[in-house]
Amino acid sequence: MLPLNDHEELRHDPMFALALGKKIGIENEPATLAGKSTLNRLEHCPEDVEQGADSRYHKIGHSPSEIESLFVKIFLESYSKEPRQIILDLDVTDDLVHGSQEQVFFNTYYGGYCYAPLYIFCGKHLLAAKLRPSNVDPAFGALSELQRVIKQIRQQWKNVEILVRGDSAYSRDDIMTWCDSLPGVDYVFGLAQNSRLVGMTTTTQNKASLEYEQKLSTVVSFLETVFKPDEELTQQASELIDNSIWYKSLDYQTRESWSRSRRVVCKVEYGTKAAKIRFVVTSLTIKKVPPAQLYTQKYCKRGEMENRFKEQQLELFSDRTSTHTFAGNQLRLWFSSLAYVLMNALRQKCLTKTELQNATVGTIRTKLLKLGALITVSTRRILIAITSSCPYKHIFATAHRRLKILPNTA
Repeated sequence: MLPLNDHEELRHDPMFALALGKKIGIENEPATLAGKSTLNRLEHCPEDVEQGADSRYHKIGHSPSEIESLFVKIFLESYSKEPRQIILDLDVTDDLVHGSQEQVFFNTYYGGYCYAPLYIFCGKHLLAAKLRPSNVDPAFGALSELQRVIKQIRQQWKNVEILVRGDSAYSRDDIMTWCDSLPGVDYVFGLAQNSRLVGMTTTTQNKASLEYEQKLSTVVSFLETVFKPDEELTQQASELIDNSIWYKSLDYQTRESWSRSRRVVCKVEYGTKAAKIRFVVTSLTIKKVPPAQLYTQKYCKRGEMENRFKEQQLELFSDRTSTHTFAGNQLRLWFSSLAYVLMNALRQKCLTKTELQNATVGTIRTKLLKLGALITVSTRRILIAITSSCPYKHIFATAHRRLKILPNTA
């Protein structure tokens, strides 16, 4: 069953009926939306509707492939013209469950029984949400999802440059080789360190260490002219200077898992706690993107995707995967994802140049949608009255005005 808190009351709410084009206020024709049993049957409709023609479920089936393509279609339609470059972020998050759902396993990394859905985002646009069991490789299904999404993008945008970005779970030879085979498709992935990689950064570590020690010595010398020399001066001086950060490009190939050598960029950060070393692997050449720019501008910004996970799980309840079947829980994940797509469209189309233009979905729901109103239904009109003291009435009016002039693509 779908998460149906308060459903029996809300299905009679005239605002929901009005939003769905139902006629309200007509005598003897109550504006009642689908009941929980009907919604529950939607989850358990047979995958092949034609074969299920004798089943009571066949009237309310859904097409998984069309739902998946819809996310990419909406993304493409959000642009007025083909962009020069797009960045596709892919990552996995945990969806903790508390029951005996199909394909639920204990995951030691997340510390609980869960699903591990795979998401693909382009900025704030959601392109894919694939439910997966948590006992599979983190990169399981990533290549097939990338192939599907990029194929659909290429059908409309022939020349756009695509950069695929992810953490070290996706620095797999099959994914990188496939990207290498396509013109205009590059990648930058995190890369787990090993003794060979660390050994290749010895010179860079020495340079970072020398630079840091020189900065520290300069500050300590100055402090000794002001204060009495003391062992704590070095500690105090270290708090006044930044760590030394160096970047370097390497040519690296694993002994067995990679089919060819690739460009690896290392980041060496030296401070009071010795060196911190990080690696990324990329198909972008050093002439196109220097090492420091690649790491800071191309790779590190992938952390913004974590905010999309928070919006999905904490504010749109994508973790309500409590039905028994795996397919039913995938449908629930899509419902939550479609809700996110709608909210993101509202944010980008109707809230630009307002104080909510960068607000999270939860903030928009709280400040703009969860408003008390008096609804009066008469024979000729429906009057919705919102209190004049509403602190966000000017934003509400702006969003409503912009929403009215949007083209109807139905």
